[in-house]
Formats: sequence, structure tokens, C-alpha cells
Amino acid sequence: MTRILGIDPGSVITGLGFIDAGVSRTNHVYHETIRVGKGPFPQRLRIIFERVAAAIHEYQPEEVAIESVFVSKNPDSALKLGQARGAAICAAVSMNLPISEYAPRQVKKSVVGRGAADKTQVQHMVAILLNIDKNIQSDAADALGVALTHAHHRQTAERLGTAIGAWR
Repeated sequence: MTRILGIDPGSVITGLGFIDAGVSRTNHVYHETIRVGKGPFPQRLRIIFERVAAAIHEYQPEEVAIESVFVSKNPDSALKLGQARGAAICAAVSMNLPISEYAPRQVKKSVVGRGAADKTQVQHMVAILLNIDKNIQSDAADALGVALTHAHHRQTAERLGTAIGAWR
């Protein structure tokens, strides 16, 4: 089993999801949302960095998968999302963890079967795939979806005898 941390970065809410992925099964370990509020932006980035680092320290993942930035209509929002993503990546890199990146459409396609799936479909399928019987907040479900996507990609890479993403 390989422990994977999935991250759905956000400048207000960042989702974290830990799974244990093996050849024949995948288990839910833990998930949470980091709510940073509306304070000064540099302080929000610090909170993201510290909380991701604390979760990594507590749950000891071997690999990290993070959702890539999507281009939105608002450039300021995209920049803030990129900075929040950078804070989360720095927390993982500071602990020498390998990081893989996945586009939102790629995660939706991997978890739901189509790249245009909505958030409720992702929440529903993540709960089914990980046998979670309670409602999962959407950012945490997205983070678990990123981790599941990475688990699928690493299993395919192992079967092909190649590095993750070499066939993309």
C-alpha cells in the first residue's frame, strides 16, 4: 500500500484527502478542509503551508497529487489560486515528497467517467469508491478525487513498467 495525499488548493478553502492505494484495493484514511477565512492574503498562505505540513507530518504520505490551476474568467482569482497551490506544494516539497499534478477535467474523468462532471457527481463517486457513508464536503471530495486519480495513474504506470505520466 502507498499512502497518497491529494490536494484541492484554494485561497479560501483547501481540501486534503489521504488514501492508501494498493494493487487490489484503495482505502480512505482521512480528509479535511482548511478554511483560511478572509484575512490578509499572506497570512492565509502561511496557514495553508502550516496546515498542509502538519497533516503531512501526522499522516506520513509517500506521494502527493495536486490539482493544477484552471484558467478562470477572473485573472486575480487565478493568481490567488496559483499562490495557494504554491504554498501547498512548498509544504510537500519541504518534506522531500514527490508531487504529481492533474487537471480538474482529468480528475473528473478518472473518478466519474466524464470530464464535465459536476461537484455533486464527484462527491458521490468518491464516497462510493472509498466506501464513505457520510456526506463529504466538496473540496475534501475533490482532494480525495485527486488522490484516486494519482492512484489510478501509478497503477497503470506499474503495469506498463514505466514512470508515472510517461505515456501522457
